[in-house]
Amino acid sequence: MSSYKVIPCSGIGKVHGAIAREAAIETCKKSNGECELVCLAHLVSGDEDAKEKLKDVQCITIDGCPAMCAAVNVKLAGGEIKESVRVIDEMKKHRGIKPGTATYLEEDGWKVVDNIAENICNTLDLGRVEAK
Repeated sequence: MSSYKVIPCSGIGKVHGAIAREAAIETCKKSNGECELVCLAHLVSGDEDAKEKLKDVQCITIDGCPAMCAAVNVKLAGGEIKESVRVIDEMKKHRGIKPGTATYLEEDGWKVVDNIAENICNTLDLGRVEAK
């Protein structure tokens, strides 16, 4: 069982949402099996299986905009948030870049995705393979 559940915002129609989704996927890849994605739409719709996945684990939310839909809905579903990231805050560190669109990320967008995933993994010490 994974230690963390990662819930990105849906962000349909916005590049920030695309970055949030890709950063969540990349975080799970880099975590060495310590993270699992949970679909925000399932939580919002009240899906009991999705809510059950949040029990007794810590959550990582990645939101595209200040509305914080992922964080708000994880809390409403009873989840405990260990780390909460807003893509819009990360984008402020990279003013003037061209991240792409809601359907296609440019190289700059992928760099932001990697930065977010790396920051989450470093903050929570995820994906470290211990030497034997």
